[in-house]
Amino acid sequence: MNIASLIVAQAQARPNKPAVVQAVRVGPRYEYPHYTFAQFETRSNQIADRLSRAGITPGMRVLLFVKPRLDFSVITFALFKLGAVPVLIDPGMGKKNLLQAIREVKPSAMIAESIVHWMALFERDTFSNIKFRFKVHSLLSGIEGESREFTQYPAEDNEVAAILFTSGGTGTPKGVITTHGILQNQTRMLQEMFKLNESHVDLPGFPLFALFTLAMGMTSVVPDMDPTKPAQCDPAKIVRTILEQQVTFAAGSPAIWERVAQYCVAQKIQLPSLKTIAMFGAPVRGDLHELFKFVLPFGNTYTPYGATECLPVASIDGQTVLQSSIEKTKLGYGTCVGPAVLGNKIQIAPIADIPKGFPLNVGEILVQGPTVTPGYFERADDTARAKISHADGLIHRMGDVGWIDELGQLWFCGRLAHIVSTGNNTFYPIPVEAIFNQHPSVKRSALIKLERHGEIVAGLALELKANASIDKTALTLLAQAHTHTKEITNFFIHPGFPVDVRHNIKIDRKALSQWAQGRSAL
Repeated sequence: MNIASLIVAQAQARPNKPAVVQAVRVGPRYEYPHYTFAQFETRSNQIADRLSRAGITPGMRVLLFVKPRLDFSVITFALFKLGAVPVLIDPGMGKKNLLQAIREVKPSAMIAESIVHWMALFERDTFSNIKFRFKVHSLLSGIEGESREFTQYPAEDNEVAAILFTSGGTGTPKGVITTHGILQNQTRMLQEMFKLNESHVDLPGFPLFALFTLAMGMTSVVPDMDPTKPAQCDPAKIVRTILEQQVTFAAGSPAIWERVAQYCVAQKIQLPSLKTIAMFGAPVRGDLHELFKFVLPFGNTYTPYGATECLPVASIDGQTVLQSSIEKTKLGYGTCVGPAVLGNKIQIAPIADIPKGFPLNVGEILVQGPTVTPGYFERADDTARAKISHADGLIHRMGDVGWIDELGQLWFCGRLAHIVSTGNNTFYPIPVEAIFNQHPSVKRSALIKLERHGEIVAGLALELKANASIDKTALTLLAQAHTHTKEITNFFIHPGFPVDVRHNIKIDRKALSQWAQGRSAL
């Protein structure tokens, strides 16, 4: 079934309910223009009809560069209705990766802001496959008076719905193929996981999340922020919108919610309407859950675990973290991300050819379930490495390592690519970093791989809090206090960690390793 059918159903069930709302600053106050579900349905029909008459056909790949505002979700669902395949690439991944992704996916059409069309003039080879080009304002101009009806493409569950590019934070960006059936399964699983319904109001810090909540019948409020720079958001603007729109559910990078929590605590502001905050993109430290105990008097934080290739996989709430797992995390057991979401099966596969230096049975995380995507676009080798065929369904290799406790909860220990394996030991990022992150001067730390005298050794980079300092003696004492960190003796102070472009919080450990290689340790 076409994923757009869910929007059609919402428009029939609740035509006058606000669907998408945008926070627009007008002088000292905010205004909130919106589309109802009936208006959303009509407008998406009109856009689909205009695109169809222009030559866009089912199965055609359409590059989509539209700012998150009222019409972003409308245009996306219009493409779904048409049976076209929106291609979504994070514009913050850097020009080189961006252009490579476009060349790789070979889109036939493009709907984009004017600046992208301008860039295309200077990158003709990259955009050479594009036969249909639409500027956003031109596509929407005068559309209100056109046909309000459109016959939706009858997509099957296994047909391609979209191509979503990974951010490339831990490697080359890859186009993840997702189907109409997977999008429906994700919507259902997220709805059940967070107990969401049409009475909720959503504030998506990550724009794509709105596609799911709108399909559930929720109102989605577009915040006044640049989603490509979540770590630079203005928390006062977000807090004001939450209060004025009585937002009940919010999602996005921990980089957003760390700023919001600190602002609220400093200003003694609580958010009584907000029942759920879902933070994803990187492990969330316990002190952030602790801050939200004050900010959310009637709510809770959640840290769903997953990836573009498979979402959601597991989930845990902040209150459970603080009550049952935070002390083990501080001791270096990893970050507990909870049990598998209903419908998923999580397995741990042994990692070959590395020595065992950790007391737990850590291995690569494998997931089988209804949201495992079929593969990467035009990347057969990457697909073969990431997917395992099985009689019960495709298995996805997450590229992460972890272990499962006696309660069936998954503990995340970092990326497989970030393990540091020496001749004697194996070091996992999250268990190592947790020991040093507890020091009051440390903002965050990162396990890094170094070469010293022809041998691989483990090192540690540290980013300190403002105006803080630390010496090697303090770091050595921390390292010696734990079996799994006592061999770490190379420490480096970095002025500001490089992070991923999508969530602004995943640490680029490879870049840190390269930075430290030619430097002297403390």
